[in-house]
Amino acid sequence: MKPQYLSILLLLIGCQKPKSELQITNKNPGAKTEMISTKDNFLKTDTISISDYGETSKDHYILAHLLGQKADKDSIVTAKYQLDFYQNQSKTTSSNITIKGVDKESEWGAIFGLGTESAKNSPFIQITFGYPACGYNQNHYLYYLKNDDIQLVHEWYTMSDSGWGSWVEFENPGAKTNPESFYCKTVSFEPDDNDENMGTVSHSDSIVFRLKGNNWKKQLLSKKDKTYFQKKMSFDDFHSVK
Repeated sequence: MKPQYLSILLLLIGCQKPKSELQITNKNPGAKTEMISTKDNFLKTDTISISDYGETSKDHYILAHLLGQKADKDSIVTAKYQLDFYQNQSKTTSSNITIKGVDKESEWGAIFGLGTESAKNSPFIQITFGYPACGYNQNHYLYYLKNDDIQLVHEWYTMSDSGWGSWVEFENPGAKTNPESFYCKTVSFEPDDNDENMGTVSHSDSIVFRLKGNNWKKQLLSKKDKTYFQKKMSFDDFHSVK
């Protein structure tokens, strides 16, 4: 079974089997929450350990500083974070993100690579944030970190519930650690209303990413939010190891 499908399978059936690597990252001893003094202007700081598909890096990690949060009239919480990236235990760069719809007790996780190549020494870091339970949306961020330069290449959402859900699959044709191009698509697997053992898999939002100089540019290859592939198949066939 190809590596990208294995990682997606672990994410999708997390309600039936042990949690995926992205979720487990927050449970290891290296992941912790620190209260920061007011002079730093941070409400709190989370330490995000970065996993290399089974091994957790001791020298590379991220500090997620909560800068502020507020709830709207519908009690939807929006939070602002400053992400500080550390390499060899030294801070190299930072990036700010705003997350809408933050659930209490949400957790961070991170892995190296696109999930389609050997992740060691990969300049890509995937970060996830969300409440670790079925039926909840997870926020995902793909960063490209090279030397002291950081770029948020792509961001998306996933949701899984007992093997059903929606996520993004990356494809790196050359399986290179430092590719000059790669692809992704949104995949969903929805249950049949009349047969609980059958479902429909759909593909949408095919995107190509190309490295131009030191920056990644992306191009949508299909119509946005429109399905370009669809197939009915059984739950077991969809999750079977190929």
